[in-house]
Amino acid sequence: MKSKKTNYKTVLTVVFSIISVLYVFPIVLVIINSFKKKTSINLRPFELPTEKSFVGLDNYINGIEKVEFFKYFGYSLFITAASVIAILLFCSMCGWYVTRVKNTFTKALKSAAIFSMVVPFQMIMFTLAKTADTLHLNTPVGIVVVYLGFGAGMAIFMFSNFAQSMPIEIEEAANIDGCNPLQMYFKVILPIMKPTYVSVGILEIMWIWNDYLLPYLVLDIKKYKTIPIVIQYLKGGFGSVDMGAIMACIVLAIIPVIVIYVICQKYIIEGVAAGAVKG
Repeated sequence: MKSKKTNYKTVLTVVFSIISVLYVFPIVLVIINSFKKKTSINLRPFELPTEKSFVGLDNYINGIEKVEFFKYFGYSLFITAASVIAILLFCSMCGWYVTRVKNTFTKALKSAAIFSMVVPFQMIMFTLAKTADTLHLNTPVGIVVVYLGFGAGMAIFMFSNFAQSMPIEIEEAANIDGCNPLQMYFKVILPIMKPTYVSVGILEIMWIWNDYLLPYLVLDIKKYKTIPIVIQYLKGGFGSVDMGAIMACIVLAIIPVIVIYVICQKYIIEGVAAGAVKG
């Protein structure tokens, strides 16, 4: 029996190792090609850089200069940071509120948040683009409101379900000590919600930072672009594409998300599991 269990575990380990390699391989391939000449990328994309194909940091310098990379990096950074902060703050408050206050309004609010998670973006994208343009939300500040609306469904769902598992006696004790709702939230509720805060934050960061379609539809791209949008401008005449510069810019774009994910990964499973528990 022990031999069968050992073989079973070995097979699972091998299978998961293969799956992990398959997931990581595209990223490794992009990094490898970011140091190669354009012709080598087109002809031999799976080959490691050689003396003839290796170009050092030329692709990175070329990509940064061609599209003013750091200017639009700043737009992406602002939109992502502001949107995630807004989602975490307002949705955690809303999740706590709909859990503790039981009435028709809060039930409808939570149901609407859950329903928004299943509505395909393609159904509303053209209406959204027209509405955002009419309300002048086609700026880096305005698109934060749009992201708040789209990110609220999942965030409220996770925060409200986590709040259900929190003992209400803690809040009653804080109320007896004289805490008003805002003091109770920031001094008591927020520290307890930390695992869900981190997991929701990471998920929202990965979504907003890498999002292409929503900023393309909403933003005035003559003035404002995010990194996923600006990378497509690394094209020459007659449909030619500078693959080396594109690969380099993609590497620069994924570094911030990878760093954040590595630093906070221990909170993800804990936070997601906590948000899925119903009291």
